Amino acid sequence: MCKTCASRTGPYRFSRASGAGHGRRRRQPPPHPHARKLVQAADEVYVSAASIWETCIKVMLGKLDAPIAGLVHNITASGFAELPVLAIHAMGVAELPPIHRDPFDRLLVAQAQAAALHLVTADTILADYSPRVIVVPS
Repeated sequence: MCKTCASRTGPYRFSRASGAGHGRRRRQPPPHPHARKLVQAADEVYVSAASIWETCIKVMLGKLDAPIAGLVHNITASGFAELPVLAIHAMGVAELPPIHRDPFDRLLVAQAQAAALHLVTADTILADYSPRVIVVPS
């Protein structure tokens, strides 16, 4: 079908084992069935290094409960490919209109555009950037 890039903490949602959260930290719900179908139908699924970086920051700030080592292991075990952050991706962020303020989301859009990937996300604002953005319910 297409090459797809999972967005934000999406990789964690697709690859993690289920379990209860700890303390006040937020635990991500399982992915929406439509998102799961898109990922399963894709020829290749890429997970941006930026998504792992953002997840690490949220874990360090106590905003998310995610075992980072397990996350990386599960992404690899799921057969997802890693999408590194390249200079051309960083440059692409500067070329985007100021529709969205989140730097990680802007980087994901720039990566999708540069690599001709579809970006799967629940963030409806990102759809204003490109038809390559596929919005699914969270």
